[in-house]
Parts: sequence; C-alpha cells; structure tokens
Amino acid sequence: MSRHVTRTPAATRIDDLPIRDELRGKSPYGAPQLDVPVRLNTNENPYPLPEPLVQRIAERVTEAARNLNRYPDRDAVELRTGLAAYLSRTGGHHVTTAQVWAANGSNEVIQQLLQTFGGPGRTALGFEPSYSMHALISRGTGTGWISGARNDDFTIDVDAARAEIAAHRPDVVFICSPNNPTGTAVDAETVLALHDAAQAAKASAAGALVVVDEAYGEFSHRPSLLPLIEGRPNLVVSRTMSKAFGAAGLRLGYLAADPAVVDAVQLVRLPYHLSSVTQATALAALEHTDTLLKYVQQLKAERDRLVTELRAIGCDVVASDANFVQFGRFDDAHVAWQALLDHGVLVRDNGVPGWLRVTAGTPAENDAFLDAVRALFTERSSKENQR
Repeated sequence: MSRHVTRTPAATRIDDLPIRDELRGKSPYGAPQLDVPVRLNTNENPYPLPEPLVQRIAERVTEAARNLNRYPDRDAVELRTGLAAYLSRTGGHHVTTAQVWAANGSNEVIQQLLQTFGGPGRTALGFEPSYSMHALISRGTGTGWISGARNDDFTIDVDAARAEIAAHRPDVVFICSPNNPTGTAVDAETVLALHDAAQAAKASAAGALVVVDEAYGEFSHRPSLLPLIEGRPNLVVSRTMSKAFGAAGLRLGYLAADPAVVDAVQLVRLPYHLSSVTQATALAALEHTDTLLKYVQQLKAERDRLVTELRAIGCDVVASDANFVQFGRFDDAHVAWQALLDHGVLVRDNGVPGWLRVTAGTPAENDAFLDAVRALFTERSSKENQR
C-alpha cells in the first residue's frame, strides 16, 4: 500500500518572479520602526499638531466627507493656490497657481517627473550619498541611474560634476539641498552651474530637467533656491509638508516650476490622485502656517545644539541645514548604531561608512540621545584603555 506524501512548496522569492532585471537584488526603501523610548531615525517633526489645527482639520474633513460620493477636484486648484501663496510669502519669489503641482508626498512628485522626463532609454544623475529614493524611483520608472560623487566633506565639486554631466549627458539631474543624509546645503551658484552644464550637454534643443529637492528647505540657514526657476523652464524645486508642517502622515508633496512642467506631469498623473480628505487636511495646515513655522525655529535651535554638543563630546559632525545631523566617525557605524539602540535611542544607519544620522527631536529626546553618545564614547575609551 503506497502512502501519498504532501510536500510543502518552497516559499516563492521575489527573484523567482518575472520582475524587471534592474529590480533584481534590490531592497525596498525603509527605516527600522522599533519600540524604543527615543526614536530619532526618520526625520519626522517630533511635535504633534496643535489642537486648534487638529480641530480645523476635523472641520474641513467633515465638509469633504459630505461629498465623498463624488470624485475630488482633479486639479487640486484650491490647494495649489494655497501652496503658491505659501511659497510666495516664504520662498523669496512670487509663484502662481499654474506653477505649482501637488501629489502624494514628494516621492510621488519625483515619480511623476521621472515618468515624464525619464523612462526607458533615458538616464538620471544624482550626487551620492544623497536621498536614496532618487535612485530607487529612477529604477522603478525604467530610468538609468548614474551615481555622481561628492567631496570628502559631502559638498559637490562643481568642476567634477560638470565633467560627469558632460560625459553622461543625463536627461534628469537631482540636486538635494539640504542634502539627505548629510544636511549639506548647495549654494545658488553651484545649482546654476550644473543647470547650465546639463542644458549644454544635451544635443536636443529641449535640454535636461534639473530637480532641486528642497524637502528640508524650511530648516536651512540659506534662502530657498526657488527664485532660480525664473526664466529656467527646465529647473524644478520640489518640497514636502512632511517635515516643516509636521504632517508626515498626510503624504503631501509639491513642486514649483514653469507652468509647462506642471502641464507635462499631468500627462502621467493618475486620475484624481489626491483625495478630497488629503486636500482638505493640507488646506487646514496651510491656515496654521505661522504656528507650524514656530516649531521649525525650535527645531533649528535644537539641531544647532546637537551639532555643538556632539563636537564637544568628540564627534565629527557635518554642518547641517536640515532637521537632522550626520555624525561620526566610527570604525563600524552599525556597531555604534546598535550601542545607541542598547541605550534606548534609535538613530539611522544610512550605510555611509563611518557615519550615523540623528533627527533633531524635542529637548528631552535630544538630551537622552546625547547621554547615549557620551556613554558610547566612555565605553569605547574604557575598552581602549584595557588593551
């Protein structure tokens, strides 16, 4: 009598699927979300939204809910008008509604730009280490990715960057300012030099798109690069409400550019991509801009305190224009990351050799982090003395 044995099929792996070759072996973007007392690893604004804003959101969402049987405003005109007014007031340059586009986080803005100006047979170039989603979204849209280098101090070498642009002739160039994960700002002269180089490198009259990622622009010591879009139809500035507005859970990003760019991205946007609830919530936040920007000032002061105290402890610190600080240097950054985690503090290991990144939190959170770093250095010194 034979016995039938049921075999459990082996688990299917991603690479067992017929995915595109350029996605094989890649890892999705993400940071560990661990249950620890102090989480300073995702560049979130640590301050909850003020109660008056929470109430205003409830009012606007209630109004929107009465019409959820209808599609939202496809073009988000009221929201774009509000964002244009905000940029005109804070960005040093007048912007019209026709120059602003909004999407689900700045990542969707980047995706739509690459769907429109990148894609198969085209390339994008960024200067790394920088925001890893630029490369990931490029690959996801079938756009070839070119990694440009930075100096040892994480600034961009203009001459070297020009040479890379001339050699590779990219269709899209990303400039992150302030740069994530280093916090380094880029001056207007550098942006203009790379913009001009990108246009000169392309044989077509249309030139190349240059995207200035200002996700952390409100935290910078420097003025926004927004005025540079004037007279430059191939220059785009992208922003987000996740950081300065303390609305990471909202998922609202936007860009400012020539109206033709706004028209172009609408060729690839999904129909009704911004829900009525999202638009209502963002509009409520824009009504409380002054209050929210006061939190930004507090965080800038805390960021500067982190820089000062980390240097006093003995860390190397990259000067930061963002709401985070890159610090080191460690023989093994991941070992240092784990040591801080053992003290109840979660920071970010971005894979930059020798460096870690910490988000500016509340004063109490920052005190706990600094105490953990002091303990780490004390433990390291004790081990060295025992050798």
